[in-house]
Amino acid sequence: MVKIGNLELGDFPLLLAPMEDVSDPPFRAVCKQNGADLMYTEFISSEGLIRDAAKSVAKLDIFDYEKPIGIQIFGNEIASMREAAAIVEEAQPDILDINYGCPVNKVACKGAGAGILLDIDKMVSMTAEIVKSVNIPVTVKTRLGWDQNTIRIVEVAERLQDVGIQAISIHARTRAQMYKGEADWSYLNLVKDNPRLHIPVFGNGDIDSPEKAQEYKNKYNVDGMMIGRASIGYPWIFNEIKHFLATGEKLAAPGLDERIAVAKKHLDFSVEWKGPKLGILEMRRHYTNYFRGMPNFKQYRAEMVTADTYEHVCEVLEKVSNVYADHIF
Repeated sequence: MVKIGNLELGDFPLLLAPMEDVSDPPFRAVCKQNGADLMYTEFISSEGLIRDAAKSVAKLDIFDYEKPIGIQIFGNEIASMREAAAIVEEAQPDILDINYGCPVNKVACKGAGAGILLDIDKMVSMTAEIVKSVNIPVTVKTRLGWDQNTIRIVEVAERLQDVGIQAISIHARTRAQMYKGEADWSYLNLVKDNPRLHIPVFGNGDIDSPEKAQEYKNKYNVDGMMIGRASIGYPWIFNEIKHFLATGEKLAAPGLDERIAVAKKHLDFSVEWKGPKLGILEMRRHYTNYFRGMPNFKQYRAEMVTADTYEHVCEVLEKVSNVYADHIF
């Protein structure tokens, strides 16, 4: 049984990665319904939280049906991160997660996210202060290092454990790689082989099929996996991996009716939480993935991503249902 603090997550939990502009409550809802064991919010700026910025505060919205759930924060100032952690705890998540992995320039080049990998001592000090400031389990998501020459992930995992984190998720790329090239999970083996490390280690990067999940589980000895991009528009991946790990058999891909039903459910959640205008707008990034593999779909996708009313989107979904009724995935 994998545990984070007193939180029991099963024998090999599958985590939904925190993804900016993706891991919002509507997306988390459909992932939860399709097998995600633990989910994280989009990352939240510590400075935004302590200044009560509307966008940052909105990301604190979590719901009972999502539990267990972690709220993730980022920042480069220890005092601000400590203050933000206290605000997060008031929202009553199961876990507080610290983002030490975001590679984008506007975050990393200001010393936050993956930027802190250039100052491991500060990373450890910041983590220690956050752990001391809250009464909920603290976890960390990070990368292997800033670049190939600065990979110290075995040391980093141990030092963060020693100041109190209760699990670590490692994206098996450096900051320099961004999301390119192949994730190198061999470093996760080294982390797991450290006899002093006893917290759960979750692997992240390139898990996009049940077969790969099985291969990496066997090969790299991780305690669970965090799935990000492969779940966008395809929340079924969680249950597909679970079924394959348990039985060795692949579940049939979701058929058209199921894809439309889940896309519609996602849309409904989105409109309910964000309002019709923003809810419809921010759903557009998901449609391509919900209907990936359908031939000659371009015109329907174009209509979906330009439809500006709920009714119009539903009309297009109905059209797709009729036109592709016999399509086999």
